[in-house]
Amino acid sequence: MQMSVGNMYNYFASKEELAKFAIKYSTNILADELRKINNLDISSKEKIYIFVKKYLENVQKSPEVIEYFLRVYLSNREVFKQGCEGFLCVGEFVTEVMILLDDGAQKKEFREQEFFPAFAMIMGCLGGFAFLSGENVLDKDILSYSDAVADNIYRALKYEE
Repeated sequence: MQMSVGNMYNYFASKEELAKFAIKYSTNILADELRKINNLDISSKEKIYIFVKKYLENVQKSPEVIEYFLRVYLSNREVFKQGCEGFLCVGEFVTEVMILLDDGAQKKEFREQEFFPAFAMIMGCLGGFAFLSGENVLDKDILSYSDAVADNIYRALKYEE
């Protein structure tokens, strides 16, 4: 942005408004990428693999985006209690995850299940890797884990007869 944090405050009514804008901005980056993936004419398994790779690429290229979500949004919910309740500020991303899961279930590639356990499983896995990367504890480059992470997510979601 080429602008100091102090200067950014001038464009918002409060620090809370700036924080809300930042969380919407950061999650909309992920939502836009997942929307493009959801629109591809490929299997749900392939979509999971592409999404995981894109997510981990974001962690690697712009760790501040993911870390903002993990360290600020999730741990300082009181800042977001007015105007950002529930999924309000992250709604576009949550909607795209919902579409991915629903589409996979309709095609019998994913099993029918409640949204929240499936969402938490996906985001817990991805958030965990973002955290491990941010703490510099991974043995290898984060992208080298992409297929293994995607495979674990897919196996947790896949349809079984």
